[in-house]
Amino acid sequence: MRAVLTWRDKAEHCIYDLAFKPDGTQLILAAGNRLLVYDTSDGTLLQPLKGHKDTVYCVAYAKDGKRFASGSADKSVIIWTSKLEGILKYTHNDSIQCVSYNPVTHQLASCSSSDFGLWSPEQKSVSKHKSSSKITCCSWTNDGQYLALGMFNGIISIRNKNGEEKVKIERPGGSLSPIWSICWNPSREEHNDILAVADWGQKLSFYQLSGKQIGKDRSLNFDPCCLSYFTKGEYILLGGSDKQVSLFTKDGVRLGTVGEQNSWVWTCKVKPDSNYVVVGCQDGTISFYQLIFSTVHGLYKDRYAYRDSMTDVIVQHLITEQKVRIKCKELVKKIAIYKNRLAIQLPEKILIYELYSDDSSDMHYRVKERIVKKFECNLLVVCADHIILCQEKRLQCLSFSGVKEREWQMESLIRYIKVIGGPPGREGLLVGLKNGQILKIFVDNLFAIVLLKQATAVRCLDMSASRKKLAVVDENDMCLVYDIHTKELLFQEPNANSVAWNTQCEDMLCFSGGGYLNIKASTFPVHQQKLQGFVVGYHGSKIFCLHVFSMSAVEVPQSAPMYQYLDRKMFKEAYQIACLGVTDTDWRELAMEALEGLEFETAKKAFTRVQDLRYLELINSIEERKKRGETNNDLFLADVFSYQGKFHEAAKLYKRSGHENLALEMYTDLRMFEYAKDFLESGDPKETKMLITKQADWARNINEPKAAVEMYISAGEHVKAIEISGDHGWVDTLIDIARKLDKAEREPLLMCAHYFKKLDNPGYAAETYLKIGDLKSLVQLHVETQRWDEAFALGEKHPEFKDDIYVPYAQWLAENDRFEESQKAFHKAGRQQEAVKVLEQLTHNAVVENRFNDAAYYYWMLSMQCLDIAQDPAQKDVMLDKFHHFQHLAELYHGYHAIHQYTEEPFSSHLPETLFNISRFLLHSLTKDPPLGISKVKTLFTLAKQSKALGAYKLARHAYDKLQGLHIPARFQKSIELGSLTIRSKPFHDSEELVPLCYRCSTNNPLLNNLGNVCINCRQPFVFSASSYGAAPG
Repeated sequence: MRAVLTWRDKAEHCIYDLAFKPDGTQLILAAGNRLLVYDTSDGTLLQPLKGHKDTVYCVAYAKDGKRFASGSADKSVIIWTSKLEGILKYTHNDSIQCVSYNPVTHQLASCSSSDFGLWSPEQKSVSKHKSSSKITCCSWTNDGQYLALGMFNGIISIRNKNGEEKVKIERPGGSLSPIWSICWNPSREEHNDILAVADWGQKLSFYQLSGKQIGKDRSLNFDPCCLSYFTKGEYILLGGSDKQVSLFTKDGVRLGTVGEQNSWVWTCKVKPDSNYVVVGCQDGTISFYQLIFSTVHGLYKDRYAYRDSMTDVIVQHLITEQKVRIKCKELVKKIAIYKNRLAIQLPEKILIYELYSDDSSDMHYRVKERIVKKFECNLLVVCADHIILCQEKRLQCLSFSGVKEREWQMESLIRYIKVIGGPPGREGLLVGLKNGQILKIFVDNLFAIVLLKQATAVRCLDMSASRKKLAVVDENDMCLVYDIHTKELLFQEPNANSVAWNTQCEDMLCFSGGGYLNIKASTFPVHQQKLQGFVVGYHGSKIFCLHVFSMSAVEVPQSAPMYQYLDRKMFKEAYQIACLGVTDTDWRELAMEALEGLEFETAKKAFTRVQDLRYLELINSIEERKKRGETNNDLFLADVFSYQGKFHEAAKLYKRSGHENLALEMYTDLRMFEYAKDFLESGDPKETKMLITKQADWARNINEPKAAVEMYISAGEHVKAIEISGDHGWVDTLIDIARKLDKAEREPLLMCAHYFKKLDNPGYAAETYLKIGDLKSLVQLHVETQRWDEAFALGEKHPEFKDDIYVPYAQWLAENDRFEESQKAFHKAGRQQEAVKVLEQLTHNAVVENRFNDAAYYYWMLSMQCLDIAQDPAQKDVMLDKFHHFQHLAELYHGYHAIHQYTEEPFSSHLPETLFNISRFLLHSLTKDPPLGISKVKTLFTLAKQSKALGAYKLARHAYDKLQGLHIPARFQKSIELGSLTIRSKPFHDSEELVPLCYRCSTNNPLLNNLGNVCINCRQPFVFSASSYGAAPG
């Protein structure tokens, strides 16, 4: 720390107090009975203020900067505005000793020899409180809740805002140690309010708000007249009878002198938020100083040790950002760090620390050795077992026990020294001198090795990782890089204040200067970016930069040097740079460039870094092809370009390497058909057709069917065009295609016809079938669409299709309940079996549904058809038998129809004689098993009823008797039982009128003939009338 005088002035009277305006632009001094207002920037006296009649002892500015107050021996307090106008005046009973504004409420405390007053703008009067002793000083706490009063009798009284005493502190010296200056620490970081007290017992003490003392009294060896804190509370200023201002830590450790004066110092203050100090003296001298705190620090790789608060050392791990604080409680003069060692020079000793463990992230240090001896040195270096002291031209090597082991005398002043590593006890030092010499010294060797000599003084040095190159920054801000072995100057760069080689890359260094960071790789041009401060280390992609008092690790992407290598196709070197730290985009660019340069190993590593599996697969496939003996680099590069999307370049390379098919395949896969056509130019028509087909396939896949159809037609792919048109129902398109197609192209025309049928356009389908001459399909079409007239017309012209027409027609008629027509159609088609089958089914249905007349008709038709079939000699006998059988059944059902009507319906249209004859006919004709649907009960019942009605009582009784042996339905039961009883009352004979006569032999036959419907005498079958069923003449 050193103090630089900025300006000085002298007033005619003693300067008892002073105050800064909170923004630091003005300074108010109490000098005699006037106030002096100065401009702090250059010491110009702006205005003297007159208002007091006697000496002004005190002055204070409000925190908001709107007003200030002054107190005088004339017992008055004047309130002034920031415009230097007096606005209020009030008095005490004695001279005013001190004034202080509350930092929060702007309440003013004014203290006199016998009392103190509290005034605020809101109050009309000043509230005053008596004091037991003369108040010499006062100070408000940061929160404005309490006011501390320092008294002449050695007592400190802490009052609240209302003036009530809360804490009383009695100093051991009592009235022999008057309290002359007190001040609360303004720091917001302190957990407790801390009061600094300076008394004329020549002590500096610290107290908590509770009145508890912090630590012990610190002896000053002078009478303190003023005490003040820096704005953030980190340092204390003290001045008094020793005619100087001293700087102390906030804990009371003396750090040094700010400025020596010619008389007592009555007041000293720090300009708000700065390192400027103003001092007011007994002889009227006003001195304005700037305090410059030099940086005391040390760096080794990623560990940085620096001084904090002048008495502490903070070791910072630049990578992990861990920090550890070592409290030395004395002024730290020098710091050195190397591997696991840390050396701290204090005023009377040197402390050597070591790490607890070898862990690279361990931050716990312990004292290894103490060298209790005062040393004067400009630079301090620590090694594994030694410390190196540098004092101007002399270097001394001391063991940790303080024994001097070696000494080197240089030709010129030592400007720079650095440990460059080595075995413990044999480390190498790099030393730069003012005369331009650069030396290497080993701590176990008396002889220094001159590496090189340059014309200008050395300011900064660094050696590359392999010890082959040396970078020097000279006093002209020039960065010079030498080859250590040849002493050759490799290159030089201007505007440098510090330099550092990259510890992980031999050919890369960085230097700072002029607000810029410069990164240089190999002999490429420098890459610049803005950076304030000094570069002190370069590790991978991290640059360690010291700016003012803080060290920071700046992450610098190594993109620029990487691209410089890439521009020269130096892929392996570019990869090494990328490993130090570049963005993902840079990695991808490196991978692509290496791939295009066919540097597959580097490309593979880079693509692995960005996890691009697609390109890794490409590289693997190329490597496999190379193993199989492929050597065509153009072909490899074409594949690379196609992967990158550079399709035209890829196509050119494919063509150059004689693989036009691959280019064509690429364009078609990408659906870049226009480019593919251009590429083909006037090529093979087959390839052009193939290309159009592929384009159509693509249009189809992306749901552009119209375009696809057009392309398929132009490519001659009619089947696909028809398929799409048919699926989308585009009849017009299908018609165009069908009409344009040649009749020889049978498959596509058949597809057209199929879709016409599917889309319900049979006319166009018929047209198509006619075009290709497919009559069978045309017949099928007519049948499927039930256009029977067209089918029959076609059948007339082409009898071979008769079956194909009439059979479906008959089936259709049958399905539509037109059975008779269906039966005729089957018969017409020559399908006799189907015709008979239909009639049999019809007959069966008629019987089941009690339609016996219909059944009789159907059996008659069946008999007629059997007669037709009987014309075939092969089937004659069988069919004639069937004819007679069906004729018989037709007669039975025809007769039974009347019986059924009589028994089931309320009225009958038949005469009793007819019913009588029918029932006799049926009974004579019925065999053991009556045909389906014909009821014997109903026949006998009808016979019985009609016999009784006509007078054939015997026959009626016989019928009733027969009925008794049959299962009678419930609805006939009562009627039959009644008939059976009533017939008993009738004569037991039949009416002779009813007896049948054989017209052949004139024999009377019984009404019930066991032989059936034949004459009992001549065996001539009876012929019955179809209407009355009476026997007709033969």
